[in-house]
Amino acid sequence: MATGDPDVLDRRTLNRSLLARQLLVERSAMSAAQAIGHLVGMQAQAPNPPYIGLWTRLAGFRVDDLAGLVKSREVVRLVLMRGTIHLVTAQDCLALRPVLRGALEQGLKGTFGRKLEGIDPAEVAALGRESVEKEPLTLGGLGSVLAERWPDRDPFALANVVRNLVPLVQVPPRGLWGESGQAVHTTAESWLGRPLATAVAPDTMVERYLAAFGPATVKDIQAWSGMTRLADAVQRLRPRLRSFRDENGLELVDLLDAPLPDADTPVPVRFLPEFDNILLSHADRARILAEEQRKLVFTRNGLIKSTFLVDGFVSGLWRIEQQRKAATLVLEPFRPLRRQDRDALAAEGVELLAFAAASATTRDIRFG
Repeated sequence: MATGDPDVLDRRTLNRSLLARQLLVERSAMSAAQAIGHLVGMQAQAPNPPYIGLWTRLAGFRVDDLAGLVKSREVVRLVLMRGTIHLVTAQDCLALRPVLRGALEQGLKGTFGRKLEGIDPAEVAALGRESVEKEPLTLGGLGSVLAERWPDRDPFALANVVRNLVPLVQVPPRGLWGESGQAVHTTAESWLGRPLATAVAPDTMVERYLAAFGPATVKDIQAWSGMTRLADAVQRLRPRLRSFRDENGLELVDLLDAPLPDADTPVPVRFLPEFDNILLSHADRARILAEEQRKLVFTRNGLIKSTFLVDGFVSGLWRIEQQRKAATLVLEPFRPLRRQDRDALAAEGVELLAFAAASATTRDIRFG
């Protein structure tokens, strides 16, 4: 419900704003490359989720629309925000990686600091860069090469020095729909034939985050990026920002001209893939995911399950079960659904199966 105070944004208003900026109120006519740029990348721990994420956001999206970008090196997969694998445009790869370098260095120290005591990370990074530019390597293969120089060290820790300090992109066939196998890496500069950007200030990145995820608190921006101390960047940007409060009294900042749809804006059901950034990019996820449901979506081993939205909010999980040429979309609602919502999910589910299980000769939908 609306609060009556125009400076206070309630949960539904924040929900509608997020869905609009995430291209989920209606499917966009953007190209796949334009959408990936607008979204400031897509989390891509596994190869297939970004394809589902684009299908649910773009009109007429086809597998080849993204696969072609991967093959032509117009998009790449590498470690970026939160120290996780993201699919980004080549331009964003080169621009964002320098901005995030400090956060990635801190992440390395936090995870592997003890195992790397007494070693020069820059020396490890230099040898790692030389090795993967000579021949693309898996992280395991890279660790083995580095262990020849530092035999008393954990090869996995050594490989992660390079992973965090050097922009390693995963080369095809990794990132192609339906392809499996280990990720093989080389440097972004070698793969793209261009150097990284020199600018390291986060200001532009903050503005782009707000365009795709706002309005937001400083803590939200930090949760998405994995960076700290972004209040200074927000302060520098204030002449170009407007300010609101949420229902808890916390300040929300936003771009001056960003859309703020009405809280009662109707929205369709949507299927979100595993690891979708819309669930990972706020410190307070209440605008789309209730806290009591978070444990059903976020697993202990770090997986983020596939979900579906009803009235704009996460309302259940989905998966596709395949046996030979038969594919079944299994829907597990968190609560009883109205008949019209079940019908809408079934209709959208038919389209999802046609996209994600195109080779199946029989397709079915089952509510759990």
